Amino acid sequence: MKFLVITNHSYMLWQFRTELLLKLKTFGEVVISMPFLGHEDDFKELGFRCINTKLDRRGINPFEDLGLYRFYKKLLKSEKPDMVITYSIKPNVYAGFLCRRMKIPYCVNVQGLGTAFQSQPMAFLATQMYKAGIKKSKVVFFENEYNASEFVKRGIVKKEKEVVLNGAGVNLDSYEFKPYPSEDGGVHILYLGRIMKEKGVDETFSAMRIIKEKYKDKVVFDVVGFFEDEYKEVVEKLVDDGVIVFHGFQSNPRPYYAAAHGFVLASYHEGMSNVLLEAASTGRALITTDIPGCREAVDEEITGYLCKKMDVETLAECMDKFLSKTYEERKKMGELGRKKMENEFDKYMVVDKTVKEIIK
Repeated sequence: MKFLVITNHSYMLWQFRTELLLKLKTFGEVVISMPFLGHEDDFKELGFRCINTKLDRRGINPFEDLGLYRFYKKLLKSEKPDMVITYSIKPNVYAGFLCRRMKIPYCVNVQGLGTAFQSQPMAFLATQMYKAGIKKSKVVFFENEYNASEFVKRGIVKKEKEVVLNGAGVNLDSYEFKPYPSEDGGVHILYLGRIMKEKGVDETFSAMRIIKEKYKDKVVFDVVGFFEDEYKEVVEKLVDDGVIVFHGFQSNPRPYYAAAHGFVLASYHEGMSNVLLEAASTGRALITTDIPGCREAVDEEITGYLCKKMDVETLAECMDKFLSKTYEERKKMGELGRKKMENEFDKYMVVDKTVKEIIK
């Protein structure tokens, strides 16, 4: 078979889908259409043919999108794939619609509802676009049950075509269990990800201030990631006030997971949060939002805590509960979190389920 994978970000594809692509490669040729934003050379070294694709992930310029549509049309005609696999909204919609018209088998991956479904005008438009794009897809993969039920309720996809995966899963060998560190220098709680509003950083930073005031040097808040411009002064102020230790963007997050005692993410919406899976796989307790895409990674008060969305008070309460535990109790939560990842989120279990649906 010849597979054509169409996505919006080479770096993200490398981080979370390499194992899947290698599995597909055992069944034939795999060609990847994506913007070259990192790791394209790594893909080429593994034997994948990569096609650089100009795509504005967040832009809504109709002329640019028309150009993307025409590019995909030309690509499909020249490559003549046996199966197309799409990721993210623009490939799902534009490439999906073209596959439907050209009668090319295709599978769609919905990795989250995103901001397009948060407001009524945009939600209506996104619904209509998705209906056009995935109507004839062989299967539609979702990363949580809520997203799948939402698409069924909106009439975007039929129930029999939905397949819910445990996100992209987590590579248990790559994110191996690490011994719980000493707490002599304080209990380290880590935030790792983009510093942006939708990740709940406003609430996270406010809760950190509250908890830091109470626990002083007994708690250390480590922040890893790159900030959007609006948060530059906010981050600098938090550092100056001694609330957080800012490490900037790090291409390898593993040492930061290993050095942490707990992990926090107060996101507003997720498909399935990969950083939660990575932190839990390392053996660290989670503090996160009680929303689809986050709650699945946590067994409440066993492997972590769930707070209300956009709620500083309950987030601070969860941090407080975690810090009130003993060293051994915090350590045990992390160990049970690792077992949960082994039982439910093993990357290769997710890959096998995905491939089975694609090629059956």
